Amino acid sequence: MAKAHGAVYVAEIKTRYKDKVYTSYLLRRTYRENGKVKQQTLGNLSALPLEAIALLRGTLRGQKYIPDYQALETRRSWHHGHVAAVGAMLRRLGLDRLLDPLPADERERVVALIIARVVAPQSKSATVRWWQSTTLALSPAVGEASADDLDEAMDWLEARQPRVERALARRHLHEGGLVLYDLTSSYVEGTHCPLAARGYNRDGKVGKKQVNYGLILDPQGRPVAVQVYRGNTADPQTIADQAIKLKQQYRLAHVVLVGDRGMLTSARIDDLRTKGGIDWISALRNQDIQALATTGAVSRSMFDEQDLVEIASPDYPGERLILCRNPLLAEDRARKRRELLGATEVWLAQLAKRVAAGRLKQAAKIGQALGRALNRFKVGKHFACTVDTGRFSYQRREDSIAREAALDGIYVVRTSLPATALASEQAVSSYKSLQHAEQAFRHLKSVDIRIRPLRHWTARRVRAHIFLCMLAYYVQWHLRQAWAPYLFEDEAPGRHQDDSVVLPALRSEAALAKARTKRTPDGEEVHSFATLLHRLSAVVQNEVGVPAHPEIAPFAMITTPDSYQSKLFGLVGLEVTSPRRQKDTG
Repeated sequence: MAKAHGAVYVAEIKTRYKDKVYTSYLLRRTYRENGKVKQQTLGNLSALPLEAIALLRGTLRGQKYIPDYQALETRRSWHHGHVAAVGAMLRRLGLDRLLDPLPADERERVVALIIARVVAPQSKSATVRWWQSTTLALSPAVGEASADDLDEAMDWLEARQPRVERALARRHLHEGGLVLYDLTSSYVEGTHCPLAARGYNRDGKVGKKQVNYGLILDPQGRPVAVQVYRGNTADPQTIADQAIKLKQQYRLAHVVLVGDRGMLTSARIDDLRTKGGIDWISALRNQDIQALATTGAVSRSMFDEQDLVEIASPDYPGERLILCRNPLLAEDRARKRRELLGATEVWLAQLAKRVAAGRLKQAAKIGQALGRALNRFKVGKHFACTVDTGRFSYQRREDSIAREAALDGIYVVRTSLPATALASEQAVSSYKSLQHAEQAFRHLKSVDIRIRPLRHWTARRVRAHIFLCMLAYYVQWHLRQAWAPYLFEDEAPGRHQDDSVVLPALRSEAALAKARTKRTPDGEEVHSFATLLHRLSAVVQNEVGVPAHPEIAPFAMITTPDSYQSKLFGLVGLEVTSPRRQKDTG
């Protein structure tokens, strides 16, 4: 009887011989003869590479193969790694749910704006163009959004600011704990913003109006709340608002407010006494220290054997005064004074030459030129000057210079907390924690978030923009903590020089080693925050097509992260895979 043709396939045969297993690959076919199914070996494939055997096996199963140069086509790419990492941290912190527990287009746009502010801060119209090159745009709510849509999202955000801040306060502020507060300003472009005014200029933008904003932080430096004021609002005037917010909105019966000496003045402290439940840690202004020195309460001789002394003064009832002297600061102030006095004398000598040469005769004109010279370097109080028609002379006030020099390096911390609640060293350390606020302002204004310049016209949009930037810094703060091993930053607080809380903190040996070698202890690269994000942006999402088979729909493929990128993603709880399999483990 004739043989019926059957299927051809690759058989894998395993044979054991003397405790070893040998594998053979045979090309076989099945056929039917006399009603029975039989097999025929057509050849031995064992000598072929396994890749060739797998290819033959797939072909026999009906799979189609095309040349590699025709196989796949990348049709479009979106940068993905950096925005995915920032978004993972944002969701890990639950910030999206704090904005609103329910999904909405506005929430999605605000989340995208926060991510964009961390990754590539720029104007709203520029952001709309920028995120088209990232996977943020793959969300229709984001990718199809216009600048007007983002303005509406900002209004939506501003309405939710009180609720979000209350949630952050519950998370990070505690009964009887420290609350850091400081205020800064940023300049405004344009003339229509009702909050813009000329005030104490911190940005060095001569002639520009500004807005002020006060930032509340927890003791570790996390931002909790921000409040916007007109640009001519004095720092101390904002304290009452913060006290009300802490007591009424955040339901804190007792807190310890830490503010700088220009903020917590004696007048503001007297006002805090009436509110109850608010203690404070601040410092005395230079003129107040001078006043104590005239009574003998402060002198350099007190620091012959120690750099920290606690006293009481009838001028500050109910407060402890902790006197500190930093010799490094004393040297720095003495050097600056010498330089400023010398620079002022150069100007005064030039003025004297003009008067002596007869080019400047009127006493009023001489006085005007003298005022400009004395105000240029802010040490005019140390010079005695004589002005008359056609005459001008000057000399240093050596007694004034000596009095100021005697207090070089001395600062005085004041607090209402008793010694049983806070030791002197802890009070000084708590006051110096205000450096977290200074660091926050540097990141917000210049280094990363770039809150300035403000271009919005309405007060509502200005408040929303500043709040958005605060939320971006909140996410960035946590990213810096997670990625600290790979950043040029200390991973733990450094010890103080000579173990004195008065002296500056020293960088740890680990941080110094990273700065010196540009490598981690295990040999990995160390980056700044910006270059680290750039390193992650190399992980892209591609839209891939199969030109030889147009019936196959395009599909997405994400770059496989290298080991370094995988470590960074893992630290924020993100596993980067194909879109359908991507999961956030945070």
